[in-house]
Amino acid sequence: MTSQTIKPYRGISMEGGLATWYANITRRDMGEFRRLAHDITQGLPPASRILEVAPGPGFLSVELARAGAFKVTGLDISQSFVRMAADYARQQGARVHFIHGSASDIPLEDDFCDLIVCRAAFKNFTAPLAVLNEMHRVLKPGGKAIIIDLCKDASWDEIVAYVEQLNLSRLNAWVTRMTFKHMLLKRAYTASDLQTLTASSSFKFCQIEKTPLGMEVRLTRLSG
Repeated sequence: MTSQTIKPYRGISMEGGLATWYANITRRDMGEFRRLAHDITQGLPPASRILEVAPGPGFLSVELARAGAFKVTGLDISQSFVRMAADYARQQGARVHFIHGSASDIPLEDDFCDLIVCRAAFKNFTAPLAVLNEMHRVLKPGGKAIIIDLCKDASWDEIVAYVEQLNLSRLNAWVTRMTFKHMLLKRAYTASDLQTLTASSSFKFCQIEKTPLGMEVRLTRLSG
């Protein structure tokens, strides 16, 4: 297989204490989750089905459920995150269904949802082409997918500025910066990488918008 279809995983399993640490860090981004949920659901009809792929502790999924009368499902490979996200949704009074499974073999039927969101996770998938094809399969014709992730050519100054605005302790800020430098940037894609990957997938085309730290990749399942 080519490097486009299989990507060796060099990360750490997000379970137990590591999952808790990640949740505590990302909780600092709650304002961004609210803004993002509002922006990406604009114009989405009531009762639309939304799937978040790799929701982690569930912060964005809960905000998506709050953004309108949507049916939200979260799919994660981490058992710890599934439990954590379900607990968080219950505490917040949000109706979100979290399930355990792989993004490269989504345990949902064809034409399941109207919108798919994947934030800060796509770079970690070991079979990115399979993930794109599974997203295409579970989307309804005309449905859209949005991938939001770090860009490989993000500058170090941008990364430092992002970590600083999280207001972490000195130790956590250092660990987060080193995680970006030694793990996340190495696994990230360039915009050109994702255009090439998408061309090999069932989507065929994508639109990419650069952001200060990364990019938003928008895909549509065409009808017919």
